[in-house]
Amino acid sequence: MPSNIEIKARVRDFDKIRRRAETLSDTSVEVIPQEDTFFNTPQGRLKLRVLSPEKGQLIYYTRPDQGGPKRSDYHISVTSDPENLKRVLELAHGIRGVVKKTRNLFLVGQTRVHLDSVEGLGQFMELEVVMQEGQSDAEGQAIAEGLMTELGVEQSDLLEGAYMDLLESG
Repeated sequence: MPSNIEIKARVRDFDKIRRRAETLSDTSVEVIPQEDTFFNTPQGRLKLRVLSPEKGQLIYYTRPDQGGPKRSDYHISVTSDPENLKRVLELAHGIRGVVKKTRNLFLVGQTRVHLDSVEGLGQFMELEVVMQEGQSDAEGQAIAEGLMTELGVEQSDLLEGAYMDLLESG
């Protein structure tokens, strides 16, 4: 199963962190509107990410709820009929909740830098160090921590769970 090392944090100054990400990025920013519908599951998280009426991703992932760098194991299945798939999953599992966001994606080496504006929550930053074959979690954590420092993210800004968890506790 593919994996990455993740960091999620609140953003104090969105424009400042965006400028830093642009400087570090290997590519120009990609702005992606996303709607994630989370379904009830006995373990892990299952969400359907709708990117357009004809494009969606069903994503199952597991990761510990802890601050700082953490390993996330995931599997993604692509669909051309996200609304129908959403209905099937709703009937089978029930909907836990919906997260709507606008994501600014920057690529820095093997890391996906997300600057997210999340409806009802505010602005956040996520780092996803996409792990390569044979790479240790410690190496991924070092990359994430280095980027965190370069972007000016403080330890006190780090978050533990998913946006869905924040909305539920809100």
